[in-house]
Amino acid sequence: MEINYKEEFWNYDFIRTASLIADEMKVELYAVGGFIRDLILGRQRNEIDFLVIGNGTDFAAKLAEKLGISQISIFKNFGTAHFRYHDFDLEFVGARKESYDRGSRKPEVEAASFDEDISRRDFTINTLAVSLNNLNFGELIDKYNGVLDIHNRIIRTPIDPLITFDDDPLRIMRAYRFASQLNFIVDGSINTASAKLRDRLKIVSQERITDEFLKILSSSKPSIGLKLLYNSGILEVIFPEVANLYGVDQRKDFHHKDVFLHTCQVVDNVAKVSDNVWLRFAALMHDIAKPQTKKFVEGTGWTFHGHEELGARMMKSIFKKLKLPLTKLDYVEKLVRLHLRPIALAKEEVTDSAIRRLIVSAGEDLEDLISLCRADITSKNQDKVNKYLENYEIVMKKVWEVEEKDKLRAFQSPVRGDEIMKVCNIPPSKKVGEIKSAIEDAILDGKIGNNYEEAFQYLLEIKDRFFR
Repeated sequence: MEINYKEEFWNYDFIRTASLIADEMKVELYAVGGFIRDLILGRQRNEIDFLVIGNGTDFAAKLAEKLGISQISIFKNFGTAHFRYHDFDLEFVGARKESYDRGSRKPEVEAASFDEDISRRDFTINTLAVSLNNLNFGELIDKYNGVLDIHNRIIRTPIDPLITFDDDPLRIMRAYRFASQLNFIVDGSINTASAKLRDRLKIVSQERITDEFLKILSSSKPSIGLKLLYNSGILEVIFPEVANLYGVDQRKDFHHKDVFLHTCQVVDNVAKVSDNVWLRFAALMHDIAKPQTKKFVEGTGWTFHGHEELGARMMKSIFKKLKLPLTKLDYVEKLVRLHLRPIALAKEEVTDSAIRRLIVSAGEDLEDLISLCRADITSKNQDKVNKYLENYEIVMKKVWEVEEKDKLRAFQSPVRGDEIMKVCNIPPSKKVGEIKSAIEDAILDGKIGNNYEEAFQYLLEIKDRFFR
């Protein structure tokens, strides 16, 4: 369908105002990049980049004043500015070209022509520009066949990708992020350049790399980006623990499935049911310790005993290295540590006691744990998957029944520590914790109900045994 850009852009009052100011200031003004790309793709648009052939910050300040905006961020060293207008993020930049020191990501910026600015942009799908001056308002400028690449669903660079990525190595991550977000393929020249320049990523700040990685995880099918990162050798540089999951070993008639590909499928499965990027990250991490715990046992085959516990212990160092928010550490640790528990219950005759302990261990993250465990059931044999899911659903039905009956989600002993000290006539000590744990265990094992009366009576019954 042909897009009438003049009509589309005229609908926005701030663009009409920007057009008037551009003519008053006698500067060329263009809308560029992602806004036009997403317009063609029919995606939601809430930010727009303006390219000014002239002083971008002066133009932004004048437009902000005209629109009644008092809060504006200006970065004079880079010639950029930003402010919000209603639900839109507006970004402004003067046409520029950049040169980089080989050991730094801080560019030397100088004024440039429209053609020079557009040629130094990351990908052809982001080189599209629409003129906003009155003389040719709504005219689309497509110097690098960006529209065709959007229709063909391909990521290419406007110039040699070796130059594009050498200028800004983070663009390697952005290529695979766009591929994952848009479900596009990546031109072979990008993969070749990425592999050749992958070590250049070491000059980019960890925060920026992690931000792009989380955007890949947040896409509708994260495996697209994860596999591209692996195949280009980038994953080995930015996240070697995940790259190490790749590979299949076989001895005699025993083999184990490729843990990396299995993990990609689990992440995709989670992405189908949840937008929570930290649940997706937990899915990425759930088998992270399998390479370290892999062992071949004659007659049994491959085992990975303790990989869930070791994986949980690895999370702190991974979070610190990737500079992830430590407020999410406990959540991811918990899901990695517990991800085998529900599946183990599905294999055996399940008791209320085992169910209660799972509920208490998972706490408020029980639903997310269950989503992860469902996602972890992968096999090419659909009958096997269906049978497993059927058994699993029986267990999960029991989980919800016990949880509803016992209200265990935020569980702790109904008899508190101060009351234990008073009844037993003891000061604060380790003994108080032991008695409290004994009451909690009795509730979890179903010996007594989860209520104050039965818990207090049980305290009276057992207290003396702790002081013999």
